[in-house]
Amino acid sequence: MTQQTLPQTPVDCGFLNVLKPPGMSSAAVVGRVRRLLQGAKVGHAGTLDPEAAGVLPLMIGKAARLFDYLQDKQKEYVAEVAFGQATDTQDAQGSVLAVGANIPDEAAMRAVLPAFQGDLMQTPPMYSALKRDGRRLYDLARKGEQVAVDARPVTVHALSLQGMMPRSGALLRVACSKGFYVRTLCHDLGQALGCPAHMRFLLRTRSGSFTLDTAHTLESLAMAADAGTVPTLLLPMDLPLAHLPRVDVPLRLQKPLINGIPLRLDALPALPTTEKPIRMYVAGVLTAIGEQQGELLRVRTWLGA
Repeated sequence: MTQQTLPQTPVDCGFLNVLKPPGMSSAAVVGRVRRLLQGAKVGHAGTLDPEAAGVLPLMIGKAARLFDYLQDKQKEYVAEVAFGQATDTQDAQGSVLAVGANIPDEAAMRAVLPAFQGDLMQTPPMYSALKRDGRRLYDLARKGEQVAVDARPVTVHALSLQGMMPRSGALLRVACSKGFYVRTLCHDLGQALGCPAHMRFLLRTRSGSFTLDTAHTLESLAMAADAGTVPTLLLPMDLPLAHLPRVDVPLRLQKPLINGIPLRLDALPALPTTEKPIRMYVAGVLTAIGEQQGELLRVRTWLGA
């Protein structure tokens, strides 16, 4: 009897956590890493504004197939709000729209923050990548066009004042849901405190499962590429998938799995009924993402070699 070859996750597939520098777009970071990896497939799992810095998870190789399953709902940031000027982009790169001298003190800041926590409705800025009738809002804004932007539900899990800063600033730490605009928070804080404000600085410290302590600078990645050690920096394919249920497929069912045959649930280890995608492992290797359909488990996304 011929022994079947176990599926293996290629060593050049996984997630690369990059520390994006300010002044560089997410797309430019992807291009730089793609060149370092000599044309390997690279995509980003959520963008950062060009002037922001911090955690930017990249999907390498087959990890790109996992984009729709990522748990990236919670983000964490350190941001500086600057009082005295409001801008059209709500950050330091925009044109000044309003000025004011009623700079809030620490007590006023601490008093207003609770109103910006919990489940909120937030109106995204015109200078954003959101689309209206197929066109980016920032493209419309640059042409001087204004459209009504609907408020949408967001959640601020935690918001704290880290301290007052020079030049009429205040340093904030924010834990929020996906889709939350920190620069809009800064603008709205100014309105609540009666003093125009904008975001001066933004650092993303966490995106889902990815944190600063596992992030690599572009300079360190270039050194690793020269040494041929980039694969050792890749994080496992299943790192951001811990929120999904797992099933370990018996080796006797490996051949049907590889051939695309749906597996009977009663032939698998106990698996609760779920509508969530399911991580499917063979011999401890993440091999596919499946879904329950009646009494069967079908493959939705294949990850094996």
